[in-house]
Amino acid sequence: MLSDSALKKIGCFIGGVLFGTAGVKVLSSKDAKKVYTNCTAAALRAKDCVMKTATVIQENAEDILAEAQQINEKRAAEEAERVKEDALQEDGAAEQEENEQE
Repeated sequence: MLSDSALKKIGCFIGGVLFGTAGVKVLSSKDAKKVYTNCTAAALRAKDCVMKTATVIQENAEDILAEAQQINEKRAAEEAERVKEDALQEDGAAEQEENEQE
C-alpha cells in the first residue's frame, strides 16, 4: 500500500497534468488568440510611438551638437585672434622700448 505522501505526490502530478491540459486548451482557444493578437498590435503601436520619439530626440541632439561645435569653433577663432593681437602689441611695445633706448 502507498503512503500518504506518495498518494499526495501522485495526486499532485495528476492534477498538474489535468490543469496543464486544460490550460493548453484555454490558451489555444479562439478568444485567447484574439487577446494575443490585440496585445501584439498594441505592443507594435507602442513600439512605433517610441521609435518616433527616439528619432525626434536624436535629430534634436544632432542639431545641438552641430550648434555647440560652431560655438566652440567661433570661440577658438576669437581666442586665436586675441593671441595674435597680444603678440603684435608685445612686438610693438618691444620695438618702442628699443627705439627709446637708442
